[in-house]
Amino acid sequence: MDGSAAAELERAERVVMRWDSTASAPAGGGEDQMLFDGGGDRAEAERFLQAVDDLRRLAPPSPGSPRRTSSSGASGAVQVAMARLEDEFRHVLASRAVDLEIEVLADLSSLSMCSDRSSFSDVGDAPPVDDDSVESSVGRRSSYRSMRSIREIDLLPPDAVADLNAIASRMAAAGYDRECVQVYASVRKPAVDSALRRLGVEKLTIGDVQRLEWDALEVKIRRWIRAARAAVRGVFASERRLCFLIFHDLPLSNPTIATPAPTTTPAAPFVETVKGAALQLFGFAEAISIGRRSPEKLFKIIDLHDALADLLPDVSDIFAVSKAGESIYVQSTEIRARLADAVRGILSEFENAVLRDPSKTPVPGGTIHPLTRYVMNYIVLISDYKATLSELIVSRPSASSRVSADGNELTPSFPDLDLADPDSQLPLSAHLIWTIVVLEHNLEGKASLYKDPALSHLFLMNNVHYIVHKVKDSPELRGLIGNEYLKRLTGKFRLAATAYQRSSWLKILNCLRDEGLHVSGGFSSGISKSALRERFKSFNAAFEEAHRAQSGWYVPDTQLREELRISISEKLLPAYRSFLGRFRHHIENGRHPELYIKYTVEDLEISVTDFFEGSPPPPHNRRRSHG
Repeated sequence: MDGSAAAELERAERVVMRWDSTASAPAGGGEDQMLFDGGGDRAEAERFLQAVDDLRRLAPPSPGSPRRTSSSGASGAVQVAMARLEDEFRHVLASRAVDLEIEVLADLSSLSMCSDRSSFSDVGDAPPVDDDSVESSVGRRSSYRSMRSIREIDLLPPDAVADLNAIASRMAAAGYDRECVQVYASVRKPAVDSALRRLGVEKLTIGDVQRLEWDALEVKIRRWIRAARAAVRGVFASERRLCFLIFHDLPLSNPTIATPAPTTTPAAPFVETVKGAALQLFGFAEAISIGRRSPEKLFKIIDLHDALADLLPDVSDIFAVSKAGESIYVQSTEIRARLADAVRGILSEFENAVLRDPSKTPVPGGTIHPLTRYVMNYIVLISDYKATLSELIVSRPSASSRVSADGNELTPSFPDLDLADPDSQLPLSAHLIWTIVVLEHNLEGKASLYKDPALSHLFLMNNVHYIVHKVKDSPELRGLIGNEYLKRLTGKFRLAATAYQRSSWLKILNCLRDEGLHVSGGFSSGISKSALRERFKSFNAAFEEAHRAQSGWYVPDTQLREELRISISEKLLPAYRSFLGRFRHHIENGRHPELYIKYTVEDLEISVTDFFEGSPPPPHNRRRSHG
């Protein structure tokens, strides 16, 4: 080394040694003075960096050891310089960081957000059985990936990033890249953890999650979906960008760090910073995916699946740049697959729950059974998730799923499942039709619990009518069920309504027939007054019994209730009017006619309006024809 070079090296050593971090106080100022302070002396900082460069240039490292120089004095100066740069790196990272506004992060959750579909807990009537949307070719999609889903936020001001890049480049050139990365991670990791806490991401183990009651877990799933979008697209994406800006052009020598392409973020600093937070974040979804399956969980698990599926392209872009980061992406895809399995399993559990519903108590008044409301509200919500479920449900109900709880084949053999052209039918459609068929079979068993056949038919009429209208009122469900099966359901409703009227009113109308009233003999012919009186008494008793019972029966659909009353009146009133017209004078000419002709046609017309209200009227509230 010539004299001028030696002098230059000495000057560089003096500049560096003035900022010896191991000394009691730096020669350049007080204990807290930093070279790269926001308002510090930039000239001094530039002199220090130049001195470090001169040390590296004038005192090259010894062969085989990039961290040692050929001059012991220069070696000491380099070590002092690296210690100082490490402190400066930590100081700039910690003191110049921008505090992320939680509102800004929360706004990210609206990007590519799922449309706000109702939770199953909102549909009501469930018995204890236990931002953007688009239309696709298979129905309403829950979400789609926006063209610009990632929003990178500046975590440090540009001048601070430039300082960090300048420091990191000197440390890497001297072989201190590992220390630089460790400092980076030690400062940014708490910042990442803090951001996730503020987003509502909790530190929960898989056991913690699985011990939570479902109501509490449902709320946490909603919060997690919002937090995950903000964490991946805001926090993690911004951290990746910061790493790229600081480390992208450095000669990283750590063998565990893959040298990235110039346009990608170096893996090691970023992954080391966010891996723990990412594992914690996705661990919640993993716990849900392997938890106990029950029907009420289906829709939130689909939401979770859709949110994760929507995030996966971003997770790939952010993490799959190295083997260390790729493991996070692989874990995410595995969790999504388990969530899909959970969805399929829950749908199967739901079908089995409908098949095996143990209810053995008839509902009062033959009204709609809670199971019917539960099942139909459930499958209407299923149809709202048509896009996702059409992708996840790829097989039709198996033969084994059509076996009843006692191991015998269900009877009948469910011809309703033998619809035309089954190959053109979505597997999801087959599952929904199968579920309704199973529900019908279950309802037929429940109808048999009623002692009165008319009430049994009324119960089936009410329930099938409810099923038909739930299908008609949901365009998505109607499209899945198809018109052919809907026609079959409508036919069953009409058959039940006809069967009710026949079993309930045929006996009463038979009282108004002429047969058995005429007598003939050698000395007289005409009407048997005793038989006529008995006929009126039989009619009165039968109608009063029907009125007493059927006023307590309940048809909840107002239009159907009125149609039934009209149908009854159209059969009953003309028949009674005709019977009175033909025979009343025979009774009125006798003793105590009021005992036999108790009602006018108007009385009956008024009485029919009491039917199907679910509450018998108080006695003696009808006027009599005689008094």
